[in-house]
Amino acid sequence: MSATVTPIGCVTKLDLPVEQVLEAAKGKELAGVVILGYREDGEQYFASTYADGGMVLWLLEMCKKQLLEVGE
Repeated sequence: MSATVTPIGCVTKLDLPVEQVLEAAKGKELAGVVILGYREDGEQYFASTYADGGMVLWLLEMCKKQLLEVGE
């Protein structure tokens, strides 16, 4: 018997699989992305579709603001 995981679309304290998060982003019609993470060996990973570092920093700050407001 195989288990089926059904996403419920809420905030969770559990880590999610990388593949699940990336697959969900594919259907969101995103104009651009910034990817941050850690490799299996602990090394940081960064990639962006934006060439402008200022745009990347602005997007990170806007996302940081949104994250800080989740608990309010």
